[in-house]
Amino acid sequence: MSNNLKFYIDGAWVEPSGTKTLEVIDPATEEAFTTIALGTEADVDRAVKAARKAFATFSLTTKAERLALMRKLLEVYNRRFAEVAEALMREMGAPKKLAHTAQAGMGTAHLAKMIETLEHFEFEELRGTTLIA
Repeated sequence: MSNNLKFYIDGAWVEPSGTKTLEVIDPATEEAFTTIALGTEADVDRAVKAARKAFATFSLTTKAERLALMRKLLEVYNRRFAEVAEALMREMGAPKKLAHTAQAGMGTAHLAKMIETLEHFEFEELRGTTLIA
């Protein structure tokens, strides 16, 4: 049985502040297949602080930089597609076909749509002599 006892916060895998865990049960077998850490208020605060810190620089990225990040995310998601589908099957007891087509496939569709939307989204609009941003 695997375990996922760390959180990814501020670019690193970190120990949770609490010690509570939860066994994740595969509904198809009714057996635990992994253990996860349960977060605390302090873990949430740490993640929010990291997100606020990241916003300061990310908010300055260009549309092209954001598109590059989104395309990389889609590339990695698709490369690990089978792992995502397997996790959905184990966590939800979903049949293989459903996990691959509808559930994991929806992740691909959502990411592709975000990229398409960002490609055509204008962050600034000139109205007369006024720039609306």
